[in-house]
Amino acid sequence: MSAEFAEWLRGRDDGQLRALVSARPELITPVPAHLAGLAARASSPSAIGRALDRLDRFTLAAVEALAVLPPPTPVSELRALFRRALPDGDPSSSELESLLAEAVERLRTMALAYGPDDALEPAPGVREVLDAPAGLGPPAVEVFRHYAPERLDELIADISPGSPDSSGSSGDDPRARLAELLAAPETVDRLVAEVSPQARAALDELAWGPPTGRLPKARREVRVATAQSPIEQLLARALLGATGEETVALPREVALRLRGGRLHRDLSPTPPPLTGAERPQSLSDRTAAGQAFTFAGSVEELCERWSVDPPGVLRTGGLSVRDLKRTSQLLELPEWSAALVIEVAFAAGLIAAGGSADGEWLPTPAYDAWRVRATEDRWASLAATWLAMDRAPGLVGERDDRDRLRGALHPDLRRNAAPEVRATTLAVLAAAGPGLAPTPESVRARLAWEQPRRRGHHRDQLVEFTLREAEQIGLTGLGVLSAHGRALAAGDPAAAKLLALLLPEPVDHVLLQADLTAVAPGPLTGELRRWLMLAADVESTGGATVYRFGEESVRRALDAGQGADELLAMLERHSAAPVPQPLRYLVSDVARRHGRVRVGTASAYIRCDDPAVLDQVLADRRAAPPGCAGWPPR
Repeated sequence: MSAEFAEWLRGRDDGQLRALVSARPELITPVPAHLAGLAARASSPSAIGRALDRLDRFTLAAVEALAVLPPPTPVSELRALFRRALPDGDPSSSELESLLAEAVERLRTMALAYGPDDALEPAPGVREVLDAPAGLGPPAVEVFRHYAPERLDELIADISPGSPDSSGSSGDDPRARLAELLAAPETVDRLVAEVSPQARAALDELAWGPPTGRLPKARREVRVATAQSPIEQLLARALLGATGEETVALPREVALRLRGGRLHRDLSPTPPPLTGAERPQSLSDRTAAGQAFTFAGSVEELCERWSVDPPGVLRTGGLSVRDLKRTSQLLELPEWSAALVIEVAFAAGLIAAGGSADGEWLPTPAYDAWRVRATEDRWASLAATWLAMDRAPGLVGERDDRDRLRGALHPDLRRNAAPEVRATTLAVLAAAGPGLAPTPESVRARLAWEQPRRRGHHRDQLVEFTLREAEQIGLTGLGVLSAHGRALAAGDPAAAKLLALLLPEPVDHVLLQADLTAVAPGPLTGELRRWLMLAADVESTGGATVYRFGEESVRRALDAGQGADELLAMLERHSAAPVPQPLRYLVSDVARRHGRVRVGTASAYIRCDDPAVLDQVLADRRAAPPGCAGWPPR
């Protein structure tokens, strides 16, 4: 930390300091004792890295320019540098000046740059944290710092023959002398003109980054007269330098000259536009509402199914592939969608591992409270859970680094970046405006501009998962962010109310038919839907759900503690017509045969060949606790 930076920070007023800690909240966790401590914390590599991750492409380009140019740097020099980097048709000079002023002020607000407009400097530690700023390699002094003085003298002699300092007799540092030669544009132009077209092509590949490459025997000593391959031509002229046994780097001075005075290529001060299909917002809202209703129903059906027939917990944690496939068939969903339902239910605390010693996935007491709430409130809690959870359901079915299949509910599905990626992706969809369904490519391009340091394959994969899952959960409809999805992403508690306006009114009756089926003419009330899922099997879904009664389903209801009279009473109460006689016969016949044979477990037993001794044990008061009974000999 420099004293100048600490003094500059000490001169900021209360409002500016408040803006700093708002933009970088990690600086006050814990609260520093004094401003010198705040300045030291703001200059730490970890804090600077987090702050740089929050910058958009244009603001990041500004701090990269400050890190590359010799300090102090006036804003006018930044403006001229950026003007050369802008493609044709981009903002005019006045617009660029305004956008650059905003970027510089943001850097000051975040304490990543300090000083007046005519003498800007990057904050202490910024140069060290920026890895290859603007795609540039290290300066020549850093590239050749491991070279022996004799080898440096040879390079200087080949680069500048006849120079008075080329023999090293001047006493100057040979690294500084070599860096001075490479900083001269005419020297670089002459050296580049001497190499072959293949060597020039290699320079062009490295000029815009990445500035490093792998090369076997990179530290080989070659002279201009003995160089044979294109790479040796570059090494002999110090246009490339060996930074390791098998790595080479392009000196920053050479790259800047090859770029023609530009620091960035095709720099855009404004984010790329979002493109996609236009759809009526009302249609998208209704489509999303239908998806939201279906998703909440799928979570409820999952918990009800698992309460009757819970799957086991693997020893490594998670759900087996076989149980996932079975659940997918029960819910009539693709496996990735079933995995999403399972993961959201788990993150919401509706299911958990428990039960027997081996472990089973069972509904929790929280599910009992969740299922009696209104549909819109149940969906809002599920969607908020998905938005904040650190698990990535989209990874289910893929293979890990050890080529093992990832299963649902496995601990390996945690991704710390998942909540932030979901929030930023939904923010991009919200910025698209009503009725626009942005293409995934344009969403990724916008995110790459807004967060250039957070790019990568895994992050793009999370963006793809977010777009797919948001459609399945009901935040988006036909690719357009819905009104209730927009409210939920913004943290507005009115999201549930907006969804309620689009949901149909639940009905409390079904149409019983003589073929042992029941037709639901619309979405059922929670109590009736749960009872039908227990006493009948879903035969088909769509505009009207069809349930079928059978011996197995009726026996399932009887096993749950209901009697024949209760079943018939429930049917009569919720049937729009009299209960058909075949259904009455089915319930009565199954109830008559139910419970004749019961199977239980015995935790311990006593065996003795003398019946008299057994009678004595059973008659003893110490054998009085329930569960101790005699088994007659056969």
